[in-house]
Amino acid sequence: MKKILITSFLLAMLVGCNWVQLTSEGRGVRLANSNEVGNCSRIGRTTSQTLSRVAIVERGSDKLQQELLTLARNEAGRMGGNTVAPESLISQGQQTFGVYTCQ
Repeated sequence: MKKILITSFLLAMLVGCNWVQLTSEGRGVRLANSNEVGNCSRIGRTTSQTLSRVAIVERGSDKLQQELLTLARNEAGRMGGNTVAPESLISQGQQTFGVYTCQ
């Protein structure tokens, strides 16, 4: 019984962890929706992917969305962009974002 409690506790801690950290490049990138990027220059696309489950436990959608956005912001910063806009819904732990340079 004690092993089950300890394993459950550790699994719950892992599910709640934030695996992705925002880089210095990513800090300069903001999230926009498709209506806000009409006057921006599109410089590319990035697809972010993270774990949608840990072992047999589904991760929360808010946590998953936050990690995907952080990954997209980091990549957009490396690409020289300052804005990302989602181009797809989350599917199996991944999402596609357009990368833009906006004034």
